[in-house]
Amino acid sequence: METQYVKELVKTMTTIKDVGTFESFLHNILTPAELDEIAKRLQIVKLLKKGIPQREVAQKLGVSMGTVSRGSRELKYGENGFRKIL
Repeated sequence: METQYVKELVKTMTTIKDVGTFESFLHNILTPAELDEIAKRLQIVKLLKKGIPQREVAQKLGVSMGTVSRGSRELKYGENGFRKIL
């Protein structure tokens, strides 16, 4: 559910054009664990899109099968965000 706060966050993030500034922003707004988790989610989806089996993805990234399954569901049934950018 998008709230005005999510929309404001998205608007702010899309105005950042410099990669270094955007990376600094992510480090400021997220904990190290959150940033690592989000980065791994992207890698999960990228590997699944390449056809790599879920077990192999889990082992390669050191995540649970549940995490990989969640990424697979988002890729298949989510709001198309991953499919649009990958």
